[in-house]
Amino acid sequence: MTGSVPGPPPPAGAAVLAIDAGNSKTDVAVVLADGTVAGTGRGGGFQPPKVGVEAAVDVLAVAVRAALAEAGTDSVGHVSACLANADLPVEEAQLAEALRRRGWSERGSVDVRNDTFAILRAGVTEPLGVAVVCGAGINCVGMRPDGRTARFPAIGKISGDWGGGFGLAEESLWHAARAEDGRGAPSALARTVPAHFGLDSMPALIEALHLGHIPFARWHELTPVLFATALEGDAVARSLVDRLADEVVSMAVVALGRLELLDEVVPVVLGGGVLAARHPQLDEGVRERLAARAPKAVAQVVSARPVLGAALLGLDHVRAEAEAFTRVRQHFTPGAP
Repeated sequence: MTGSVPGPPPPAGAAVLAIDAGNSKTDVAVVLADGTVAGTGRGGGFQPPKVGVEAAVDVLAVAVRAALAEAGTDSVGHVSACLANADLPVEEAQLAEALRRRGWSERGSVDVRNDTFAILRAGVTEPLGVAVVCGAGINCVGMRPDGRTARFPAIGKISGDWGGGFGLAEESLWHAARAEDGRGAPSALARTVPAHFGLDSMPALIEALHLGHIPFARWHELTPVLFATALEGDAVARSLVDRLADEVVSMAVVALGRLELLDEVVPVVLGGGVLAARHPQLDEGVRERLAARAPKAVAQVVSARPVLGAALLGLDHVRAEAEAFTRVRQHFTPGAP
């Protein structure tokens, strides 16, 4: 567990630079101490494992410069950055130093967290709760107001993960192939998976994938196919959806336990494309399992943009007044209390 204690109260007019950087896009907002959003920007995806740290931060810089220019400033008091691929504390430290070198914070005040924290903070009224995110991958984090956090490495099978859009797609292919050739249980996936790509059999799909006629980047398209096949009643597809529900709840319960929150009424925020789609079997399965293992936890799907969470974390750090939190939340989620 890692975490930081909020800093001193801000001087009048101090601002937060909020950054939410995912694999596919980056959102940035300059937020004044009273919660007013003075500037915003959007840029490309943040992928330091592919392009290197400095090149990845260059992508952030495009959106940051746009937001700062709109706000009429060159720097702010504090940078709150929630970044994809910041999976380990050593990576957070490396990225924080890279952001400090850009001079976006007047005092070098920079916090870098994994982007799952942005989704968690966007979904709670105070820095208290747990979030499970299932998008391309799967991750879970938790936090308490005293700065304590819980987290997982969440870097794939080597860290014990199962699930996420790409993982579900891979499982769908595996079961479809075995259903076709007889090594596995019969499943409609042997029909629905190749049909999605306009093919009539798994051997044809296997050949197309192996020879690169269908790029790896399209595999994620099979996740909705899996859920649709499960909805038709296919036993194999339904078993995969149930397994995902088990994984989501297992991560949440472990995080709640680490933070000593199993006996408290706390939110468990569900985010990412797979969970936000609210497939009935998955949604009901998560809620039923969570009620059995953590009866006081309250599951809720978050729909707010994650950059809101990065902004709220920044306001937490500078100890902004209550009205600031309300104002910035209303900006990103009109009609919010």
